[in-house]
Amino acid sequence: MRYYEKQGLLPLIQRDEAGRRLFSEDQIALFETVLCLKNTNMPISSIKQYINWVIEGDSTIELRLEMMKNHKRAVLEEISLMRESIKGIDFKIERYTKQIQERKQDE
Repeated sequence: MRYYEKQGLLPLIQRDEAGRRLFSEDQIALFETVLCLKNTNMPISSIKQYINWVIEGDSTIELRLEMMKNHKRAVLEEISLMRESIKGIDFKIERYTKQIQERKQDE
């Protein structure tokens, strides 16, 4: 959480007398969104832009919607690429497994 806070991705966090962070339900929801975007490889700079738009309020809803649509497209493209790539990995696994089995039979 410190990392995200230092990156400016967790704005307006309050602290108690002992310095512990206090999170509202909205801040927790925003943190979950930040994690979701980070886990789907959205650049930190884009996540910061998103957070800034959230702070600006309802006037940025269209911008946020467009950002999410674009990010979803990028994630789906990455998933498609991964699915194709896994085929190559599976081919290698099958090939090496077969070679090992053949070697054991020859011994």
